[in-house]
Amino acid sequence: MTKLLTRAPERLHHHAYVVKDQEINRQFFEDVLGIPLVATWCESHVSGFVGREVALCHTFYAMGDGGALAFFSFADEEIYRKTQAEKPAVIGNFDHISFKVEESTFSELLDRLHAAGQAVRVTDHGYCKSMYCTSPDGLIMEFTVDPPDAAKIDAIRRADAHAELKRWMAGDHRPNNDLRPGDD
Repeated sequence: MTKLLTRAPERLHHHAYVVKDQEINRQFFEDVLGIPLVATWCESHVSGFVGREVALCHTFYAMGDGGALAFFSFADEEIYRKTQAEKPAVIGNFDHISFKVEESTFSELLDRLHAAGQAVRVTDHGYCKSMYCTSPDGLIMEFTVDPPDAAKIDAIRRADAHAELKRWMAGDHRPNNDLRPGDD
């Protein structure tokens, strides 16, 4: 059996993503979603990737647990291009970042996104309810509300996580989510 860490990581410190325009990004995250910009670091260093001086801007937006969403932008168009995927996924929905929120925050975010004319999708997974939106640079954001019995659901999945993975890897692809109300 794999020896696990004595103590798991405490929380997500930050999730970093490259953006084209920091101000357009700020307008989405701060003005539309209401997530505050708390730090802007302007730096310059010799990049080992291109072998020359590169100027960059690194912004941070606060999460309630002390973590942050972080964004890079570059004064150099070549560096920006080199950070972008050459071939984006045909189905990009599965590459996203998710945040736990309370029901009232979920409703407020939904209202804010609708008021800003942003596309949003809501899904009831059974074990949580989620809304998905996309930033101007394509970062898919998920905001999730846990059901009242989340601890019970978590205990069930923790107890069979390894067995269920083994079953799936052996080719038994039957669903084990009997909580999901229907297909999206």
